Amino acid sequence: MIGLVVKSTGLWYDVLVDKKVYPARLRGKFKLEDKKITNPIAVGDEVEIEENDQVENEWIITEIKPRKNYIIRQSPRRKGHTHLLASNVDQGVLIVTLKIPRTSVGFIDRFLVTLEAFRIPGVIIFNKKDLYGDKELALFEELKEQYEAIGYSVFLTSFLEDVSMLNPVFKGKMSLISGHSGSGKSTLVNKLIPGANQEVSEVSSFANKGVHTTTFAELFQIDTNSSVIDSPGIKELGLAEIEPEELSHYFPEMRKYLGQCKFHNCLHFEEPGCAVKAAVGYDITERRFESYLGILFQDDNRT
Repeated sequence: MIGLVVKSTGLWYDVLVDKKVYPARLRGKFKLEDKKITNPIAVGDEVEIEENDQVENEWIITEIKPRKNYIIRQSPRRKGHTHLLASNVDQGVLIVTLKIPRTSVGFIDRFLVTLEAFRIPGVIIFNKKDLYGDKELALFEELKEQYEAIGYSVFLTSFLEDVSMLNPVFKGKMSLISGHSGSGKSTLVNKLIPGANQEVSEVSSFANKGVHTTTFAELFQIDTNSSVIDSPGIKELGLAEIEPEELSHYFPEMRKYLGQCKFHNCLHFEEPGCAVKAAVGYDITERRFESYLGILFQDDNRT
């Protein structure tokens, strides 16, 4: 039987086949195919399963179908390894908070670069507007203008209020919802799908950071054609499978200048005749260029 992976717990997977969920595990050989990936299967994968003839009510995943895309990051626990966040998604939705906890612009840009690398559209939802003062609202307007100018959809809301304005965002798509712990991912899922019953918790007042409530990635169906994948909160987002010389390709505002630099392998840092640097301040914001340099020199982009 062929089904959709709707939940991953590390060792076991829930596979949905014709409205019925089958608990399944991998054949041992898959675990050894790529030792640099901590989880060879992700929520969103299409897989083939068969019944284990030796154990009653147990199913074995025998094949992973080809993916149209996937979202991956460096593993936070195993150096030199990568971790799949989701696969076969139509868009990535990042939940951002400018207060309690605060999402950095660098984190936003890392997430968007990850999406761009696999040609996945991105949406940015700023949550907790009820907590924002004039300073946060002014910053939001700046960021909204910046990100919409380069092709991203941006929204401002509070998940404690009515979120019906977001319904069109998720309609007809499989969406990965991501963000820091405490940003409101699970609260949004509960609003979109009342029966989801995702656990939520308060942000720690001591550290001003969220507490992990979603332990494993899980897919929830909004309607027949719409679904969301709720993922565990991400503290840091290390980029994977992106070489330094490729990084600028995943900044939409930089792409049109590629090929115009004096040197074909220009990293847009200290090289003379750089068309990208020449555009900083009027066509490329200084904030985004700083994010680019931060990723370029702080990340180990080679996996």
